[in-house]
Amino acid sequence: MKALVTGGGGFLGQYIVEQLVARGDQVRSLSRKIYPALDALGVEQTAGDIQDGDIVDSACTNIDVVFHTAAIAGIWGDPKTFFGINLHGTQNIISACRKHNVQKLVFSSSPSVIFDATDQNGLDESAPYPDKWLCSYPESKAAAEKLVLDANDNEHLLTCALRPHLIWGPRDQHLIPRLIDRAQSGKLRIVGDGQNLVDNVYVENAAAAHLQAANALSPNAAICGEAYFISQGQPVKCWQWINEILVDAGLAPVKKKLSFSAAWTIGSIMEWGYRLMGWQDEPRMTRFLAAQLAKNHYYEIEKAKRDFGYAPTISHEEGMKRLKESL
Repeated sequence: MKALVTGGGGFLGQYIVEQLVARGDQVRSLSRKIYPALDALGVEQTAGDIQDGDIVDSACTNIDVVFHTAAIAGIWGDPKTFFGINLHGTQNIISACRKHNVQKLVFSSSPSVIFDATDQNGLDESAPYPDKWLCSYPESKAAAEKLVLDANDNEHLLTCALRPHLIWGPRDQHLIPRLIDRAQSGKLRIVGDGQNLVDNVYVENAAAAHLQAANALSPNAAICGEAYFISQGQPVKCWQWINEILVDAGLAPVKKKLSFSAAWTIGSIMEWGYRLMGWQDEPRMTRFLAAQLAKNHYYEIEKAKRDFGYAPTISHEEGMKRLKESL
């Protein structure tokens, strides 16, 4: 195939690129900058902003399949930025796919699109979007996911959305570094009772799911126009896992606790204060973060197994071993 990976220089995107190259596909990347690591793989690179329709249009020329991973994530920030990149950027991708007769579009979404700050225990894809949003990231991703799924057309463009949860592994520049930084600065606290269960997915498994989904996209196939949770298939205790990562990084495990109600209240006050003052940097606590750190959030992956044969091939234990070596 001739594949375009948006965000090809990012964490997930680079692993998708590597797996595509390994199987012999021709790969193009659209990212904000040129990455030497992708040059070394022989990848054609386009540098630019996904909000620029002309750049996206050019990047989608002579492409068979698009893996759309480019996005901005976060628990705080200007809604215009989130919707500009996550929603408008996705609109540009869909328009360019239609213009250039791209056959398939696999969208990297997130389980946070259905997160409502309550315990989510083994939910499947029938769970609805929430009525209210705690931050702009999941709201903008949900809007983009809807666009992608609605764009599915068996005669022209085949689409699906994957929802990988808490992607981790070597080369991560977001989740793991943030945990380590907060632990080193003494700002990390166990929120809640420390027993909450969460899903996660090792990055190579998440990347492989994207390739499997693209392979399965064909006219009238079950996968077309559908969303899928992607994980290791077995939830872990959130704080036990975090402490395992910290110990592997040579740090002491977190022991100090903060109740969920206290964290929620602190988050509410901080959100109000930051909005009042017009501060753009991220508060140490928000309501969304408090709920993510204290509540259960794990999901069924039976639909992905059934519709495109997804199964995590790298175990949690093997992934942790590779992560420790990289740390």
